[in-house]
Amino acid sequence: MLARRAARELTLILFSQLGEDLKQYKSKDFNQIIVNSIRTLTNNAYEELKLQAGSVVDMIQYIDEYEANHPTNLARPIESNDVPVPIPLTSDMSGRLTSIADVCEKAFAALEIAEMSALEENSETKAYIKKLTNAYVENHEEIDDKIKKLAVGWDFARLVKTDKDILRISITELCFVKEAPMKVVVDEAVELAKRYSTEDSASFINAILAKVIKENELNQ
Repeated sequence: MLARRAARELTLILFSQLGEDLKQYKSKDFNQIIVNSIRTLTNNAYEELKLQAGSVVDMIQYIDEYEANHPTNLARPIESNDVPVPIPLTSDMSGRLTSIADVCEKAFAALEIAEMSALEENSETKAYIKKLTNAYVENHEEIDDKIKKLAVGWDFARLVKTDKDILRISITELCFVKEAPMKVVVDEAVELAKRYSTEDSASFINAILAKVIKENELNQ
């Protein structure tokens, strides 16, 4: 459901707004924290889009200059218009095309944020954010202990906070809220990791959640 998907992402941003001491969360601060979360997402998307848009401008300039300076066009009369010429797909060109793809991705992200801004007003979204946050606050010691136990070889204090927060939200949803299918919870946790952390983090989170499901004998 879109409302719950938005709720998970906004809860992650909400946790980042609260800092490490999440148990100090107060319900009365909820609405302002959510507003701050939306602003954080929007500002990040704006800055990244602005940065990536510069890559598109550079690409256009590169193509124009390459075409104008190609031997085929240099040999033509000055008053003639340039004719299209093949552009070699070098690693440099490939990198520039990747930049354009990044711009498209950021544009889609901006559209999703606009949708989330609308969903934030949705009572179902707000209710689920509150449910996730309150459930974590009430059970934070048990949830963090699960992460410490299952993240073998990792120092809990040194784990990336984003990764910890994604695990906290997902374990809360799997073990305490229990309203969404496990596959959905895990898949969306992995996507959040890819979006806000790294590919390595996504694999790490997927592995930890698989252990949570097995250890707690949760129904598939």
